Amino acid sequence: MSESFDFIVVGKGMMGAAAARHLALAGASVALIGPDEPADWANHSGVFSSHYDNARITRTIDNDPVWARLARRSIERYDAIERESGVAFYHEVGCLIAGPAPGAAYDYIEKVEKARDALGVVAPRFDHDELSQRFPWFRFPKGTAGIYEQQGAGYINPRALVMAQTVCAQKGGTRIVRSEVRSVSEAPDRVVVTTRDGSRFDAGRVIVAAGGFSLSNTLLPRPIDLKVKARTVFFAEVASGDLAAFDGMPSLIGAAPEQERSYYLLPPVAYADGKHYIKIGGDPTDRVLDGEPAVRQWFRGSASVAAAEHLRGLLAEVMPGLRPVSTHFSPCVTSFTRRGLPYIGFAESERIAVVTGGNGQAAKSSDEIGRLGAALVINGRIDEPEYDADFSVAFR
Repeated sequence: MSESFDFIVVGKGMMGAAAARHLALAGASVALIGPDEPADWANHSGVFSSHYDNARITRTIDNDPVWARLARRSIERYDAIERESGVAFYHEVGCLIAGPAPGAAYDYIEKVEKARDALGVVAPRFDHDELSQRFPWFRFPKGTAGIYEQQGAGYINPRALVMAQTVCAQKGGTRIVRSEVRSVSEAPDRVVVTTRDGSRFDAGRVIVAAGGFSLSNTLLPRPIDLKVKARTVFFAEVASGDLAAFDGMPSLIGAAPEQERSYYLLPPVAYADGKHYIKIGGDPTDRVLDGEPAVRQWFRGSASVAAAEHLRGLLAEVMPGLRPVSTHFSPCVTSFTRRGLPYIGFAESERIAVVTGGNGQAAKSSDEIGRLGAALVINGRIDEPEYDADFSVAFR
């Protein structure tokens, strides 16, 4: 015996929870299926999610106009999601993007300005000397310029965002099933979803929004072209007595033509242990995880010591005055698609859809990505010509 719904969303992460909320807003009967965060990562045998963290940068300014629009539309809904759910997740501390000044061979800053102007975002450019005066926490090399978005930017707490989306979806009538999905399979006129505990659910259409675990051969009828890369994140503890010195510090993206010189950095953020950490990420090299078992194993491990030391060095360069109380590092993953945009399309038939592939940028944009996924399964297509983008799924 199975429970029946109009739609089922597999994956209770940022994209999946957003899709479920938008489906519920449309008046559909919905089930959102996915486990909660495990208490013990090292001994957990099930799936994980990259939203198990308290800080992700959010901003509209971007070197890609599609990602800028995805972000802008999501950010515009943050306030409504917070009010409806009663869960705060957004911190408007601003975001600075720093990189080689216009005229250099690497034209990242010029592309950011172009996307900014197309959307009418207020985000002035600062030259090197102005950066030093305006943002005293940072030290940048000569020839650096920065674009600063003060309003509508900063960071979100992804754990809290998923909670907020889930609360809103549940208020709209969504059935929340806190279990891991074992399989998704097509019947003649329905899709059947089975969980690890043997429960069965069916729906006319299903969205698989499983992040890096979309590589699983039990969730989709065909393997998608998705590269899941291992990532290491470095945390530097800020003493409670020093926190006032960081008032006004924005999130920071350091853009460079070389991967090993590129990074992202967040101001002191409170975590569950009661401490505040500055977080920095930006692996110097890529490690592709070959298959879903490798993704599980990476999350259960302790991440890369070499990458952590590299990040320690970058942090010391950009914030030479920082004296952390302690440091530690953790594993994460990032999923990359063939075209650099999220997959929001059908997998073979028009009953099972895929919404995945954040390309390192999806946290801030997840509500709009989820909305597009909901529109796809409701209407059978995405009719959004203003994006001028190909969100279709590429297969291996």
